[in-house]
Amino acid sequence: MSGLADYLRQNEDAVLAALREHLELALLPVVVGLLLAVPVGALAHRYRLLRPPLLGVTSVLYAVPSLALFVVLPGILGTRILDPVNIVVALSVYTFALLVRTVVDGLGSVPPAVTAAATAVGYRRGRRLLQVELPVALPVVLAGLRVATVSNVSLVSVGALLGVGGLGELFTSGFQLDYTPPIVVGIVLSVALALLLDTAIVLAQRALTPWVRAGEAR
Repeated sequence: MSGLADYLRQNEDAVLAALREHLELALLPVVVGLLLAVPVGALAHRYRLLRPPLLGVTSVLYAVPSLALFVVLPGILGTRILDPVNIVVALSVYTFALLVRTVVDGLGSVPPAVTAAATAVGYRRGRRLLQVELPVALPVVLAGLRVATVSNVSLVSVGALLGVGGLGELFTSGFQLDYTPPIVVGIVLSVALALLLDTAIVLAQRALTPWVRAGEAR
């Protein structure tokens, strides 16, 4: 334990910088992936002919190995191999691929009576989607968002194999130096970050969907 404390005391700034970079690399793809997945998922839900090809493509994207994608993207994007943009784009692809199906499932969970009632009181398609269907679908969508967020926290560490920052750097430096403290610190902070973000989404879900708790209390 004294070795761990000594390492943290001597490398506090470097550890905090790695944690901050890990958080940015994990969260930015969640935002990008969600913004892209909502309209594509809504299209797949609305038009049944589009659903099989769209879900098929996203399934293939999600199956691409992360390390292979990190290596291939610089050639596609014209970026350097060490550019963090590669990690952000790769994780945005995974988040998008996962959330498209989640959005389709969420919209599919909206009771037809709710959609019919909204239509009957004058909601047009776009307004009905934004103000009625998506809010009702939130519990399903946010469940998928929790999976994507925790997965991103884990996958960012893989980027350290290519020299991109984040907590994965603590793993690689610990293995290279045969020094355990940075590895332990990296693992503990990665798990803590995943739990913290997951809890934040759960709390947001509870705040945004009070009707779910009201239904559970009956």
